[in-house]
Amino acid sequence: MVRIAEIENGSIADELNLEIGTRVVRIDGERVRDGIDLTFKLSDTVFELETEAPDGQRIIYEIERDPGTPVGIVPEPDTIRECANKCVFCFIDGNPKDVRDSLWLRDDDFRLSFSYGSYVTLTNLGPKGLQRLVDQRISPLYVSVHATEPEVRERLLANERAGLIMDQLRYLLDGGLEVHTQVVLCPEFNDGEHLDRTIEELWALGEGVASLSVVPVGLTKYNVHRPVRPLERDEARAAIDQVDQARDRAAGERGFGWAYTADEMYLIAGRDLPDTAYYDEGALHENGVGAVRRFLDGFDAGLADVPRLDGGRVRLVTGRSMAPFIAQKAARLAVATGAEVEVVEVTNRFYGESVTIAGLLGGEDILTDLGESRDGDVVVLPAEALNADDLFIDSVPRARVEEALAPARVVSGYEITEALAGL
Repeated sequence: MVRIAEIENGSIADELNLEIGTRVVRIDGERVRDGIDLTFKLSDTVFELETEAPDGQRIIYEIERDPGTPVGIVPEPDTIRECANKCVFCFIDGNPKDVRDSLWLRDDDFRLSFSYGSYVTLTNLGPKGLQRLVDQRISPLYVSVHATEPEVRERLLANERAGLIMDQLRYLLDGGLEVHTQVVLCPEFNDGEHLDRTIEELWALGEGVASLSVVPVGLTKYNVHRPVRPLERDEARAAIDQVDQARDRAAGERGFGWAYTADEMYLIAGRDLPDTAYYDEGALHENGVGAVRRFLDGFDAGLADVPRLDGGRVRLVTGRSMAPFIAQKAARLAVATGAEVEVVEVTNRFYGESVTIAGLLGGEDILTDLGESRDGDVVVLPAEALNADDLFIDSVPRARVEEALAPARVVSGYEITEALAGL
């Protein structure tokens, strides 16, 4: 059942005097399992709605509405379906004790995949679950494949059901769904010939597999070598070459790249990042594919909009991965603003120095490396380091950082120029 969290004013639910806390039990006699179920079943213009009020009273409403007229029921967030795997590279195993509470959730929920583009393994779905995805056209999905060989994937995920992935993908594709896939590349587990086979077998499934992202394994000081080690430079270069071969074929046969290597792979390999055209429509930024290129292009596009800050100092906070790219832009930003520009490369003590991306910087580490501020300072924080509650990864609130950095003005943004333009 789904509980009502909010009722839109003037809607059908409002006219029916439905109460917050009421449970939606069935629609047209069928059980309502979650928010996606509710949305799917409320799409009809004529239906029966069975509810249970907070006092336990059950009522059946017969509803007829014009197309496009909202019912007005906003459900409570669904309980997250948790992961049944024990992946050898699980990032949660690399969490320190003070990490944000949400980072302890081992989610593996197809609803988050459909709604937000998070990757799932499908190991917690049986035949009925897969059929539901097909029936409700829950597409596109984002699936962590990692390896198509059953024994390799079972070893990576430590789950006997992991070996079913190719059958599961065929079932979804035969049902008309679209799937984006990813490989988290772990040296001596799923690289080399295993990666070649994964690429070949995913390609052979046809155009329903919309993309393949190959991402290097991310490890912290808490889980490195337990049992996975980081990729070495030559291994990253070999993976890029393997993906590029797949891209050449895809460009010739389907007219776009199809396979993509994450930015971090290029940084490990010591190779230049691809240009914008490499990323096609660029819909995989959240998976680390093209995020650096988007930043570089966004900086250039927004430079004309930054304000003059003559005599002041702009301090750009970032991690080790992005620091060289931001340093390349510092001189131009100084000319545009009239301010001194300083790139502050923050060392990640919270997770360990092997973690170099700005999105995993803790508030305490930022404060340590920034030191004291002075009048006229503007500090630009990476927005990806903050969650919706304005907490850093180490649970430090943004407000605490702002207070400690006074008298500096503190802004944040995914693009430096955009953040400054808001001053």
